[in-house]
Amino acid sequence: MDSSTEADHGAASADDAAVAGAPEKASAAEPGPGDPGGPGAERSVPAWRRSLRPYLLIVPALLLTGGILYPFGLGLYYTVFDFAASKPQPDLVGLENYRRIFTDSSFWDSAWVTVLYAVGAAAVETVLGVAVALLLHRSTLVGRVLEKVLILPLMIAPVIAAIIWKLMLQPSVGVVNHLLRPFGLGGVQWTDTPTGALLSSIAVDVWVYTPFVAILALAGLRSLPASPFEAAAVDGASWWFTFRKLTMPMLWPYVLVAVIFRFMDSLKVFDIIYALTEGGPGDSTVVLQIRAYLEAIRFQRYSFGLSYMIVLWAVVYLAAMVLVRYLGRIQNRAAEVPK
Repeated sequence: MDSSTEADHGAASADDAAVAGAPEKASAAEPGPGDPGGPGAERSVPAWRRSLRPYLLIVPALLLTGGILYPFGLGLYYTVFDFAASKPQPDLVGLENYRRIFTDSSFWDSAWVTVLYAVGAAAVETVLGVAVALLLHRSTLVGRVLEKVLILPLMIAPVIAAIIWKLMLQPSVGVVNHLLRPFGLGGVQWTDTPTGALLSSIAVDVWVYTPFVAILALAGLRSLPASPFEAAAVDGASWWFTFRKLTMPMLWPYVLVAVIFRFMDSLKVFDIIYALTEGGPGDSTVVLQIRAYLEAIRFQRYSFGLSYMIVLWAVVYLAAMVLVRYLGRIQNRAAEVPK
């Protein structure tokens, strides 16, 4: 009896000793100030290296910014001279190139064509893109299949798409007139008249970039909250009322982002128009970008063509600034919570 009691006391003492020693072992296993990863690891890094880290992180951004600003500044510098292939020794002319641009009627003709093209393409793409997004928003098998097919035009380079449509719009051998011939509409001169050439260029732009607007609008539709639409359905609201009062006000910030991208891109269009009409017939589809190309490359008046590009940059910048500010107001209005 006594021997068993002593054995029990010995086992209890050993357990107490193990418990008492556990914190010491745990504390001994923790990394010390000098160990890697310990509290003093950061102190082992020199102070100059820690202060240099933020500047190293912005080096790629600085290189990218310099790569953009250097050619821009060089082009701006060339515009105050009269560089041309016929004048190997240019003279300093100041703002003479800009004065010639704004007093030239061809500039205002090109500016008008550019505005018509940009507004027409952006408006049609916005309407069609939102309509396609509303159709695809319905979860059906056809909608899911069309959603995958929708991105196919975006996978084709715009210049290739313009060349394909140029062949399709040929008056005699084009497939479009061939399909319209049974309806008595064959033989249409799609790109041989000023109006037809401009409308055909806008149509090709719409075919290429409407999926871009539709994808953004569809993403916006899928992110809208469901509760307002459920409440409208319970109240018996019509589809048109729901679309005007709920869908479009909440979807408008997403649509406006697409409008900004497409309008700015359409202002500086070159590839579609040049591949489809080369600016013709005559100068009917010569936008500012093509006018700059003609002056700088074909006529070899380098400084004058660069001046056109600087003017176009200013137009795009001002348009983007106005649209982005309007987008900010729309987003702030959409984010307001009624009190």
